[in-house]
Amino acid sequence: MRRRHLTETWLVLGVSLGSSAIYALLRIVDRLTRPEALSRQTAAMNTSVTPDRPWLDVAYQLAGIALALVPVLLAVHLLRRDDPDEPHTMGFDLRRPGPDLLRGLALAAVVGIPGLGLYLVAKAVGLNTTVAAANLVGAAWFTVPLLVLAAAQNAVLEETIMVGYLFRRWSEAGWGQWRVIVTSAVIRGTYHLYQGFGGFVGNIVMGLLFGWLYTRTRRVMPLVVAHTVLDVVAFVGYSLVKPHVSWL
Repeated sequence: MRRRHLTETWLVLGVSLGSSAIYALLRIVDRLTRPEALSRQTAAMNTSVTPDRPWLDVAYQLAGIALALVPVLLAVHLLRRDDPDEPHTMGFDLRRPGPDLLRGLALAAVVGIPGLGLYLVAKAVGLNTTVAAANLVGAAWFTVPLLVLAAAQNAVLEETIMVGYLFRRWSEAGWGQWRVIVTSAVIRGTYHLYQGFGGFVGNIVMGLLFGWLYTRTRRVMPLVVAHTVLDVVAFVGYSLVKPHVSWL
């Protein structure tokens, strides 16, 4: 049973964030072996696919968001074979909207402000790229809704897989609590390596905090709320502020 659970987790990671981690490792090697310094490179996110045809670009963005959530459905499906009450068991539901929202907002504030500081310091000392968080072309009405959806998709994917699913399966495989927390956090940091080492370290710290909190609350929703808020601020805030400042 333990081997089955471990094999299952590596397969789920292989079709989701584990593959992202591998590509991020290759990307950081690529960046470090370029002539220009890491801090002079840009990591672009949320980019337009067909900027000359907005209607098709919207279709591409929506398809990308929807397909990125398929591993979440897979993970929940696998868990439900043993526990029909999932995803409620991991706390991914709307049974406690008030407390989940308040905890998520507080957690976003705790993580977001130091996270921005770490990014700026890492960039200043040459250990991080310039992260261009929103690159949808134009200022059409759908830009902000798409960025909000992308933020929510990231949050649901990462927190349900990296915390709700993996914590359950690795615990069932006999792993200790801190082994689970640290392994999940390191994988989380690794798939952000494409941004540079600031993103790597920052997301490991975030993963450690989120994992520790989950072991005490057994609710993923506050983590999803916090992650969504962080990404909405990053994506939408970047698109609004970048034209007016030089330090982003």
